[in-house]
Amino acid sequence: MRLLRFGPEGREKVGLLHDGQVRDLSAHVPVLSGAALNPTTLAGLAALDPLALPLVENPGRIGACIEPSGKIVCVGLNYADHAREAGMTPPPEPIIFMKGCRLTGPTDPISMPPGAQTVDWEIELTVVIGRPVLMADRERALSAIAGYAAFVDMSERDWQMKRQGQWVKGKSWPGFAPIGPWLVTPDEIADPQDLHIWLDVNGQRFQDGNTRDMIAGCVDVVAYISQFMQLDPGDVIATGTPAGVGMGLKPPRYLAAGDSLRAGIQGLGEQAHDCVAWTPA
Repeated sequence: MRLLRFGPEGREKVGLLHDGQVRDLSAHVPVLSGAALNPTTLAGLAALDPLALPLVENPGRIGACIEPSGKIVCVGLNYADHAREAGMTPPPEPIIFMKGCRLTGPTDPISMPPGAQTVDWEIELTVVIGRPVLMADRERALSAIAGYAAFVDMSERDWQMKRQGQWVKGKSWPGFAPIGPWLVTPDEIADPQDLHIWLDVNGQRFQDGNTRDMIAGCVDVVAYISQFMQLDPGDVIATGTPAGVGMGLKPPRYLAAGDSLRAGIQGLGEQAHDCVAWTPA
């Protein structure tokens, strides 16, 4: 299944993408979070006749593909080529860090922090957790996966690298965690470790890789993180990015208001964002 959330921010409904059309699932699952992400629950949704669901003629805005209520756990330097462009040695075990912002939609504008000069991009494959998992082996980790989604891990590099402490400082500005457009269940993805992954800025391709180049694959990442914290339904794990981020270019290239960003992952859909100046609410 390809699940999504559509409608104005804060009032999204759950939908199913079928044959290029959105069908309204809200009568069966009002909120795509918690128990609704359990693989058993998702199997029940998959058994529904899509043509019996109401057709949504104009879904409008597509929101974050799951309710933005869980943790966002990220894996750093999980592609060897990205570690090299950052001037770092691939780590002997996964580097993990958190993002402190909420998930946003796949076409929502991304605001630039005031005065920021080093806003960067990273397209990533995410794993969405569907059942609680702690101290898991690979088999239990695999069974906890509700699905996969595209994700752009936005960063303010000066805040991340120069402001002391943990990377979370540069990762948590509002809008720095767009996800979607779809949550794609595992049965739709033959091999999550063989997906084309790419990102363009102003029509120029900067990232062009494949998830086969991840150092630690999706299942191993879930099992590893579960050794240190409990993962719960609705938690998102961003599994790292291939080479081609702005920081790694010579000279570096960063985002500013007026830039446009497009990104996607094979089978998981595309995102499109305008970079805009931040204005106080």
